[in-house]
Amino acid sequence: MSKENLLNDNELVQRFIAGDQISLEILIQRHKGRVFSYILLVVKKQELAEDIFQETFIKVIRSLKKGKYTENGKFVSWVLRISHNLIIDHFRKEKLKGTVSNDSLDIDIFNSQKFSEDTIEDQMINTQILSEVKDLIKELPEDQQQVIIMRHYLDLSFKEIAEQTDVSINTALGRMRYALINLRKLVEKKNLILTRF
Repeated sequence: MSKENLLNDNELVQRFIAGDQISLEILIQRHKGRVFSYILLVVKKQELAEDIFQETFIKVIRSLKKGKYTENGKFVSWVLRISHNLIIDHFRKEKLKGTVSNDSLDIDIFNSQKFSEDTIEDQMINTQILSEVKDLIKELPEDQQQVIIMRHYLDLSFKEIAEQTDVSINTALGRMRYALINLRKLVEKKNLILTRF
């Protein structure tokens, strides 16, 4: 085992910033399993996970070179947050494109009542509701925003959320509970109606 392998993440980061490429290779080897597993868990497609994994480390390298890493001792959490943001960007772009593949499913989703055309009025109401919910989420404290996004938009379990955010499951559950309480208060305060009927 080389002496670099005995260094902690922060020491390896500092050595990479100082120009030592091997330190970065060790960091990638050390954390690639966890980072790739997380990405694959969320996107559920091997090829897409590989692309986002590569993008993540390209962004990591650029950020380190620009001196944007300030989270001493939390390297893997920082990398996971970068991958998390790239995943959200990917899903956002897909949503804008409106692309849905019918090939990998056993049933024909396009022949389902669930996917029947909404009226223009339904679409406007849905868009308005989603927009209002997103605005409300932005008003929550950051840790509560994060748990809602990971649970409802990325479909992660509380165990996975706890692991990705370096907190206990009880803390993750508590954040969700407070987030929902705060959302209800905001809905009442703003007198919003978030249903179609």
